[in-house]
Amino acid sequence: MEIKYCWRCKMEIPMLDKEEFAIASELYSNGFKIAKADRKERFKELLEYYNNLTGFGETEPNAIMHHSLEQIGPDCENCRKPYRTPKAKLCANCGNKRKVEE
Repeated sequence: MEIKYCWRCKMEIPMLDKEEFAIASELYSNGFKIAKADRKERFKELLEYYNNLTGFGETEPNAIMHHSLEQIGPDCENCRKPYRTPKAKLCANCGNKRKVEE
C-alpha cells in the first residue's frame, strides 16, 4: 500500500499493490454473489479489508476498485503527481511531457 493522488477522488488516497488489490478484487467479486439488498452488507468484507489495511474510512466499494498502483503511472518528474495511466505520456496536472523509453 502506498499513498498516491487519485485523479477520480481528487485527493491523496491509499493505493493497493498487486497482491493487496488481488484480494480486494476477489472480495468485490464475492459481494455480487451475496443476495442482500443493502450494498454495505454485500461489500462489508471488502470495505473492512480495505479500511483495516489502510486505516482509511472508505464507504464506497466501487472506489476501491480504482485504487490500484498498477492502474496509475509513475510520478511526474515535474509536479510529482502520478500520471493517470502507466502509458500516459502527458501529465494531466502540469502538462509535462514524459520521456518514455521505447
